[in-house]
Amino acid sequence: MTKNQDIERAENTVQEEFKVPLISQEKREGNVENGNGSELQIKEERFMVYLSTFVAVCGSYAFGSCAGYSSPTQSAIRDDLSLSLAEYSLFGSILTFGAMIGAITSGKIADYIGRKGAMTVSSGFCVAGWLAIYFAKGALLLDIGRLATGYGMGVFSYVLMICTGVSVSFIIGTFLTWRALAITGIVPCAVLLVGLVIIPESPRWLAKYGNEKEFEAALRRLRGKSANISEEAAEIQDYIETLEKLPKAKVLDLFQRRYLSSVTIGVGLMVFQQFGGINGICFYTSSIFESSGFPADVGTIVYAILQVIVTALGAMLIDRAGRKPLILVSAFGLVLGCLLTGSSYYMKEHGIAVNAAPALAVTGILVYIGAFSAGMGAVPWVVMSEIFPINIKGVAGSLATLVNWFGAWACSYTFNFLMSWSSYGTFILYAAVNALAIVFVIKVVPETKGRTLEQIQTAINAS
Repeated sequence: MTKNQDIERAENTVQEEFKVPLISQEKREGNVENGNGSELQIKEERFMVYLSTFVAVCGSYAFGSCAGYSSPTQSAIRDDLSLSLAEYSLFGSILTFGAMIGAITSGKIADYIGRKGAMTVSSGFCVAGWLAIYFAKGALLLDIGRLATGYGMGVFSYVLMICTGVSVSFIIGTFLTWRALAITGIVPCAVLLVGLVIIPESPRWLAKYGNEKEFEAALRRLRGKSANISEEAAEIQDYIETLEKLPKAKVLDLFQRRYLSSVTIGVGLMVFQQFGGINGICFYTSSIFESSGFPADVGTIVYAILQVIVTALGAMLIDRAGRKPLILVSAFGLVLGCLLTGSSYYMKEHGIAVNAAPALAVTGILVYIGAFSAGMGAVPWVVMSEIFPINIKGVAGSLATLVNWFGAWACSYTFNFLMSWSSYGTFILYAAVNALAIVFVIKVVPETKGRTLEQIQTAINAS
């Protein structure tokens, strides 16, 4: 998750290049010579493709491990290091601030040292961050480690594996100490570092910088020794040349009238995705269950399992049900989940059906995360990749991503303070934001499934 760093990040080039071979495997197998060794040759080709894909998604799993760390460890870290609520809120939220910096700078780093180099640097930051957290004796080193892991995860963005990483951290965090959980975060980073030694560099990056021999060698390693890569190599070269001829868009260009509607949709979806409460709830799930009176371990495990299952189902439905219906159903579910959870806190605070309040709270949180995973989590990114003309896609995607990370930081930092102000009021506030999201999607967001860019732009301008 092209011409420059922003276009490459907006279109997830790192992972796309690794997924293309899987999609076109049948075509390439036709290029393998018939004979006794053909089956072995195909297996060898597939091994490099699968390994490259595995390495790419390991980074996203590492992302999820970082994001899921703060929820099961909140009580233990605050007790062991005597952190105040404000200090732990800073620790939890600074991850997203680091990711914001990582997302901005990783493209430039990739331009200079390649995709493999950028992923190596990111993994190095993650490892250093986890070690800092493990050895922390106070808030400063803890925050430095969290910031470093955030910076490292800023380059990774494969949704399903992020959710898997979060869920695994939630589950094993109920059994491990917070220091031991930090060590487990190093595992996917180590696997990634080893894998990067084996897999080839990005062919597109090599072609972009005129490394012809390395470009062909990398492409052949991905496609197979006997594959005919001449046609694909020519296509890549033509695509790069075309992009080079496009005018370089600047941030101010986004405010031209012809682009303003698309930018409003992309940025608006990011705003509603984050300010609907997801990172506050995700980062502090265990404390929500504890404060509602429900067993935190049980609730966290159920939450983690549900998140992966629903995310996988959402990925399968996105091209069948369409983008807009999925977002709308998801947003309705988010409103319902927030209202249920808010009602449980209200009942507990006012002594109404106190015994039923914990069950109502966990039901609300599970409805919320199920609804978010089904649509609002991934679909806005898909829509964003489809609504921007290619000449502004990079800078527009960067703006939307920056807004998204800022929203993630603001939500995760303020959550504990909002809960101290009013536990049920916090969820009523999130419900109101998600209700506004429904109105926004109905009025402004077009359906993009199966449509060309021209058709999408016509629909946007007509709304």
